[in-house]
Amino acid sequence: MRYPEGGGLTAERRAFREGIRLQAGVRFAAGEKTAVIAKDLRVSVRSVERWRRAWRERGMDALRSTGPANAPTVTDEQFAVLEEELGKGPSAHGFEDERWTLARVQTLIRRHLRVSLSVATVWRLLRRHGWSWQAPARRALERDEHAVELWKKEVWPGVKASRRRPVPGSSSRTKPASR
Repeated sequence: MRYPEGGGLTAERRAFREGIRLQAGVRFAAGEKTAVIAKDLRVSVRSVERWRRAWRERGMDALRSTGPANAPTVTDEQFAVLEEELGKGPSAHGFEDERWTLARVQTLIRRHLRVSLSVATVWRLLRRHGWSWQAPARRALERDEHAVELWKKEVWPGVKASRRRPVPGSSSRTKPASR
């Protein structure tokens, strides 16, 4: 997203752009040519053509701003319901373990709010409301600490070491001796 407010333009910038479109609308009514309007308003000819088509079909109201492009699809009231459902835990909703994944939250939103969101949109929605990803508070019961330490001492140094030998290279693809 481009702006810290969650994407889209600020209200001032939206109003500025609407003003430019309305100026173009006045000039459409005066019968000015598209290229002249584009040059004077410092916008692309294609944008002016698009505005002219909208103006012809629906008048000056078609050039007015329709508000922020990224209006939230989940209202605050709906999110309060979602938070209540999330508080019940995943097992209360039929999931086999106590982990909330984005896909599970997506399923919960679809079931309870009847809204279909992508996984990325679910993440942005949760982050916008102060939620964050969570790491497990404890280690897995199956974890073998001795085997982990042994692997770190014996295997990891070999994996970590560079595969290239520290010798000067050649930019030639053939061996120097073959010339």
